[in-house]
Amino acid sequence: MKFLVLSIFLASATPQNGSASSLQPPVQAPAATTYRIGPAAVAWTGYAEVGSYAPSGTVQLRRGRFSYDGRTLRNGRFEFDMTTLAQEQAQLAEHLRGEDFFAVAKYPTAVFELREVRAGMAVGQLTLRGVTKPVRFPLVVEPRPDGRLHISGSATLDRTQFGIHYNSSSFFQNLGSYAIRNDFRLAFDLTAVGE
Repeated sequence: MKFLVLSIFLASATPQNGSASSLQPPVQAPAATTYRIGPAAVAWTGYAEVGSYAPSGTVQLRRGRFSYDGRTLRNGRFEFDMTTLAQEQAQLAEHLRGEDFFAVAKYPTAVFELREVRAGMAVGQLTLRGVTKPVRFPLVVEPRPDGRLHISGSATLDRTQFGIHYNSSSFFQNLGSYAIRNDFRLAFDLTAVGE
């Protein structure tokens, strides 16, 4: 008799097929899509320490790739062709490409390895002039109706962290109006296409 009561109790406690308590398959995150960018121009701006002089120009993003699952952008690699560093004054552009600044004959490529974008901040490592440093900067990702992604933002970088000390008052004294700020800015407005 006890066995019969126990059997009835267990049978009534066992969920039936189609009931709300039956096991559901786990919800899977959407698959990541690989996107590519490039070639494209990225704007740069440098600043004098005294006065308002702020030369600007462009450098070409040769190519970029990353994965995006609809929520998180990650695992990116972006290659910049430093030999394309341009400025409207040819003499200044030549100086920037030379040994005092980016030494493009020796270091023709700069690479940004993106780990991920979290809470609107891109986190990764930049290799510039043969030196690799961690960087973070704000980034906006906007999906477009045609499936492409619009990516925009700006990064402020300290050139002295990459071995560029020319006319930096952190390394040289009494530069006066020849002093150049350590920080320079990169700004980008790019479109990425899914593969």
